[in-house]
Amino acid sequence: MPLQIIPVLDLKAGKAVHAVRGERERYAPVQGRLGSGDDPVALAQVFRDRLGLRTCYVADLDAITGAPGNTELLRALVEVGLALWVDAGVSRLDQAQALADLGVAKVIVGSETLPSADHLVSLAAGFPPDRLVLSVDRQGGTLRAPPEIKTPRELVALATHAGIRQVILLDLARVGTAMGPPLDLLTSLRPHFPNLAFYVGGGVRHRADLDALAQAGAAGALVATALHQGTLFSDQ
Repeated sequence: MPLQIIPVLDLKAGKAVHAVRGERERYAPVQGRLGSGDDPVALAQVFRDRLGLRTCYVADLDAITGAPGNTELLRALVEVGLALWVDAGVSRLDQAQALADLGVAKVIVGSETLPSADHLVSLAAGFPPDRLVLSVDRQGGTLRAPPEIKTPRELVALATHAGIRQVILLDLARVGTAMGPPLDLLTSLRPHFPNLAFYVGGGVRHRADLDALAQAGAAGALVATALHQGTLFSDQ
């Protein structure tokens, strides 16, 4: 199957912001070839109509950091008709169900906001695991996860045993930097979990990176900066 390209919207205070290195306090609204972050719904429509993309990853940064989330904006994005994968700091069944009730297609469970390994197991036991996606969150070489989980491999194994079959490998230190994606993490995990679908985010620059990810066995790539700067598609 061809590599799936999943555009990213990082939401903060009702706007789509340009994420760089995970330094969330410094994020500013997106300004690029596809439009302005002042209107995230319009950007989503561009993803759909101009680029022909059908899935969108959304990080509700307010919810992730414990503030009130962008619920009405998520509802409006659902109405665009894209399949939304949403990270809103979910670690409990009621939080996952609230997103499902909005029409979200996949609920992201980010390792950086998991209080414990037990929360992941409990969530997967009470919510359809095929609608959950684990995000393995790193900052450079450091795993951001509950302290009892020491390695990305241990975290992915836990998710696999809980029935989760889709995993995002996200390096926050690479986001918005044009450093290239974290191929090392993908190649270290892929042989141990051949039946999982791995999606990689952080640092994707151009088509050569997509080709490298596909060759390494990735199912998809999360992309933001390269789309807004027009470096991913020559005809963009």
